[in-house]
Amino acid sequence: MARVPLSTPPRVSTRRGPAWVLRRWLVRLLVLAVLGVLLGVGWNSEWAQTPRALWQLSRMPPPVSLPVPVQGVRAREVADTFGAPRGRDRTHAGVDIFAARGTPVHSATFGIVSDLRDSGLGGRQVWVLGPARERYYYAHLDGWREGLVRGEVVQPGTVLGYVGDTGNAKGTPPHLHWGIYGAEGAYDPLPLLRRHVAAP
Repeated sequence: MARVPLSTPPRVSTRRGPAWVLRRWLVRLLVLAVLGVLLGVGWNSEWAQTPRALWQLSRMPPPVSLPVPVQGVRAREVADTFGAPRGRDRTHAGVDIFAARGTPVHSATFGIVSDLRDSGLGGRQVWVLGPARERYYYAHLDGWREGLVRGEVVQPGTVLGYVGDTGNAKGTPPHLHWGIYGAEGAYDPLPLLRRHVAAP
């Protein structure tokens, strides 16, 4: 019995017309637009406040002048004690700003509260991550502002706590030990305070 040759199915063209290509690009653009809106809403939302601030801080240069972080104290009242001997094996890595117990202590910069501690030489202390990712150290506090938490974004002038004598300052006149730590370690913050006063 002779075999009947099978017929080959006709080839279907896979080429799409211009209308189909245009429709596909419009769908892609619509998806991208929706994603862009969602990302924008997310980035500007409350929950993204800390990551957004961290990104801003990383792009900012270190400040060249700063206000005195203790309410009512002027730069000329702050003694230059950076580098002074402290005990046998360390030096003073900041400045002491004296004021009455309970005087408000403000953040000198825009930043993020990176830590709250109640231990060691600094007693009650607040660490703030500031511009250029430098760290600001506020120590010997009598207490923190109510509701202050790690990760909180603070502005210049935000109250962090109150002047005290906790840690190794116990029994001394109440004061804020204030230090700034850059990439190379602690540096003298007093010139920044004096430049702030001199600024027009």
